[in-house]
Amino acid sequence: MSEVRDNPSRNRFEIDLGDGAFAIADYNLLTGKIMFTHTEVPEGHEGEGLGSALIRAGLSAARERGLKVIPICPFFAAYMQKHSEEHDLLDNAWRTRFGLEPSAATN
Repeated sequence: MSEVRDNPSRNRFEIDLGDGAFAIADYNLLTGKIMFTHTEVPEGHEGEGLGSALIRAGLSAARERGLKVIPICPFFAAYMQKHSEEHDLLDNAWRTRFGLEPSAATN
């Protein structure tokens, strides 16, 4: 599998699939936050773990940059809900949606 890279000029994390297609995770940067809006894996590449690789890269980047995560994308939201080790990254509004206590750190 190709490497996930951040493409800030297109506001997305992407994996070049080598056939002209890309698996992508779109985002918007906000003050102190990153909103993941859409994840797409081209037909024929589903089930290869590309979506999860994009999510892990996006969450790792958020952690490195000290950003809270707003998972608008249903795939991101489902991943974060299943992975409690990532809950500390959630924006307080999303912590509440997931039934978690708000973080003491300001969001």
